[in-house]
Amino acid sequence: MSDDDLRSINGNYFNSESLMLTQPLPLFLHPAEVYLRSLSEGSRRTMREALNKIAGLLTDNACDAIGLDWSKLRYQHTSAIRSMLMEKYSPAMANKMIAALRRTLKEAWRLELMNREDYARAVDIPSVRGKSLLKGRALNDKEISILWEHCLKDNSNLGARDSALLGVLTVGLRRSEIANLDLENFRSRSRSLIILETKGDTERIVYLPSYGITVIKDWLLVRGKEPGPLFYPLTKGHRIMYRRMSDQGILRALQRRGESAGVHGFTPHDFRRTFIGNLLDAGADIVTVSKLAGHASPNTTSKYDRRGEDAKKRAIDLLKVPLKSNQSSENTTTKKKKQVYKGSTYKCPNCKSKELLTDGFELLADGQMHQRFRCKDCNYVFTPPLPITKN
Repeated sequence: MSDDDLRSINGNYFNSESLMLTQPLPLFLHPAEVYLRSLSEGSRRTMREALNKIAGLLTDNACDAIGLDWSKLRYQHTSAIRSMLMEKYSPAMANKMIAALRRTLKEAWRLELMNREDYARAVDIPSVRGKSLLKGRALNDKEISILWEHCLKDNSNLGARDSALLGVLTVGLRRSEIANLDLENFRSRSRSLIILETKGDTERIVYLPSYGITVIKDWLLVRGKEPGPLFYPLTKGHRIMYRRMSDQGILRALQRRGESAGVHGFTPHDFRRTFIGNLLDAGADIVTVSKLAGHASPNTTSKYDRRGEDAKKRAIDLLKVPLKSNQSSENTTTKKKKQVYKGSTYKCPNCKSKELLTDGFELLADGQMHQRFRCKDCNYVFTPPLPITKN
């Protein structure tokens, strides 16, 4: 490329306009579309967004993934994209986007839109190194109890639906998996749900506790027994809308329930994080937990393991810093406490009794620590206004 064709994008130089398609390609010949159609519905949405962002970076937002000619990408383009992704995103997100880029270029080669040498060079970029903490948090027992109580006290159709949603969220299901559940996937006798995984198009079995079975059955009394989605959205008047509940609908339903119950700052995925962490804390085998969670590898499950963080806290608590000045002060205070009690001539302001017990010290307005007394007879607590000394 000549210097006249070069254009700067975030410090990387290439002609972005030449990367756009001059005429549309049939979908079965478009590398991005061929790649996306090989994915499950949930992953397809995520990776389409990733490819759209990459196309925007390459063309200064002039086109999306469908408008980009992926077959024209070379090593200078992909290496520039990697640098930009490192600056804009976490290592995990950057690597996910790079994976989408590599797979799209592989489809371009398979469709004979790129030769092997250009493809090999273009994808020869390293992954982004680094590790970031998982987003979200684990919910504590009190928060989960509050949400449960709030749902169970709601005797409306909404309360029954949201209780059933909590019942399946607490066993670690993804939002997309809940949205794809049908009535036939619920097996009350075996206490199980048949989950069609959104990642990999495979099935797995998840078992429900007894309370999960109960709340789903209560919801079915409202929903009815006709075949179809297990969960329906509701109108503002709590009437059933006979269509499948969406991922976003599940998120909004849980957010509204959290706001009403006074539990804030959590997402549906936080229930999944809590489920996995609680099982590992209870000593469940990580391979079993991985299968229940639908992870492709136990390595993914290990990211949710809180036991390592708890061990760090316990290790820090082993540190014993000697605070000699504070210790000596405490010893002096203890001695003073005993001396004051033996020589005290104060009376209880309430009952005038001289049977007084020391009850710690109190800092008053004069900046001094004053002995506090408790009457042995009437239990009245008082602090003399002046420092107490031995007679």
